[in-house]
Amino acid sequence: MSEPHIESPQEMDDANARPVDAPAPTGPAESAPAPTGPAGDALLEMQNVTLRFGGVVALNDVSFVLRKGEIFGLIGPNGAGKTTCFNAMTGVYRPTSGAIRFQGRSIVGRKKHQITRGGIARTFQNVRLFPEMTALENVMVGADAHHKTSVIAALFRLPRFWHEEHEGRRRSLELLEFVGIGKRAGDVARNLSYGEQRRLEIARALATNPTLLCLDEPAAGFNPAEKEDLLQLIRRIRDTGVTILLIEHDMRLVMNVTDRIVVLEFGKKIAEGTPAQVRDDPKVIAAYLGVPSDAA
Repeated sequence: MSEPHIESPQEMDDANARPVDAPAPTGPAESAPAPTGPAGDALLEMQNVTLRFGGVVALNDVSFVLRKGEIFGLIGPNGAGKTTCFNAMTGVYRPTSGAIRFQGRSIVGRKKHQITRGGIARTFQNVRLFPEMTALENVMVGADAHHKTSVIAALFRLPRFWHEEHEGRRRSLELLEFVGIGKRAGDVARNLSYGEQRRLEIARALATNPTLLCLDEPAAGFNPAEKEDLLQLIRRIRDTGVTILLIEHDMRLVMNVTDRIVVLEFGKKIAEGTPAQVRDDPKVIAAYLGVPSDAA
C-alpha cells in the first residue's frame, strides 16, 4: 500500500513563511520498555527557537526540554503559538533562528517524512483522515511509513511485499483494538463518530512507530466521559514507552495527565513547571483571564 502525502495544518499563510520541503505502543505483545519518567534523558530540545512570518513573530526565543517517558503539556491562549511550535518540530516550518534537536540530532531542515520515520508522529487540530477508506486502511497508511519494499517488489508482488502487507495489517488491527475501536476496522472512516475518528487518527500516528507522539487538541469536541477515556488512553500510551507532547485547552485534562507544562503567550514562553506550579503562576492566570499579572 503506497503512502499518500499528508499535509499539516498551517496557522498562517503568509508568503514569507518558510515551509520545509527541505517504537509505537500496541497490545501487550509488542509493548515497549517501561518509561523512565520525568527524570529521563532529554528526548527533544527546543533552543532559542524564533519563527517569523514576515513582520509577525509567531515564536519568540522559545526554549524547553522534553524528557523521555513523560507527558509534557504545551498550553496557552488562542494564538499563543502552540501549533506553530508543533509545525516547527515536525518539519512544516523551518525556524528563522534557533535549534531543534531530537535524540541529540538536529532536525531543522529535515523533510516531514524523514522526521516521521525518525520517530516523531503527530495528530492535528482538525481530524485528517481518508474519509472513503476504512479505519483499517487509514491505519495501514501509517504503517507504510517504515515499509522497505521496492517499487519492483510491490509491482510484481514479491514475497517481501506480501510479508510487509501482512505485518502492516496485523499491526494496524492491534492498534485499532488498543485505542478502543477494533470493531470498526472495516467501516469507512466518514461513518465513524467524531470521537472514533479522533481515536483512529491516534492509531494511525502510532502505526508510524513513534518515540514521541504529539497530540494537537485531541479532546476538542469531546464530552466529559470521552475526555476521561482519552485521559486513560494517553496514560496507556505513555506506559508502553512512548513520550507524549500534548496541546490541549481543557485544563482539567492537562492538569490531571501531564508531568510538566510549558505555557506560551504571543509566541513567548511565560512559564514552565509542574501542573501545580503552572496553575498558581500569576502570569499564567493573567494570560488566560486577560488581566495584568499584578491583578491576577
